Amino acid sequence: MTSPPHPTHQALAQRLKGLNIYLVGMMGAGKSAVGRPLAQFLGYRFLDADDAIEQVAGRTIPEIFASDGEAGFRDLETAVLGQIAGWHSLVVATGGGVVTRPENWGHMRQGVVVWLDAPEALLLERLRRDPTPRPLLEAVDPTARLGELLGQRQPLYGQADLRIQQDGADPGQVAGQVLAGLPAILKQPAAAPQAPISLRNADGNSTASLN
Repeated sequence: MTSPPHPTHQALAQRLKGLNIYLVGMMGAGKSAVGRPLAQFLGYRFLDADDAIEQVAGRTIPEIFASDGEAGFRDLETAVLGQIAGWHSLVVATGGGVVTRPENWGHMRQGVVVWLDAPEALLLERLRRDPTPRPLLEAVDPTARLGELLGQRQPLYGQADLRIQQDGADPGQVAGQVLAGLPAILKQPAAAPQAPISLRNADGNSTASLN
């Protein structure tokens, strides 16, 4: 269940008309941390796409990478994102590489895409404190690997509807920056898709519901 939007942001929530908000950015950009207060402000539900992928697959992301490789993970990511795109009133924290597939942009363009842009030094600081396994950073030189990925993905992140430059502010403040930037990109609000929210595994069986 969702709670009503914060009174200060009620008008913005009405303008969004249930459009999903997709947060994109590198690992360590704070997409999940920012997504939770952002969803609360708007009366939306929050969904971590990586958690949804693990739920559908019945395996952790490192296990998916180990057995199916990055290509297999990306296939599953695209399939799950396609399901999410049929839902509404969600703030979605996406994986760092979601922008590398055009099909994913097709799904996310049904909502609003927000790039949480953080400098490399801030990303490194956060990732060093975060015990979460990162298969794509399992390299001899993780710092160099992060820089390589950042260089590849920054032009893709730049296709987002809204860019929020971070400076280490806390998640609530960054969520406030997103809220302040959204009105300028909502000149032509569109109707959001209306569908029940349920996750399905590879066999087509429902695994969970967010209703």
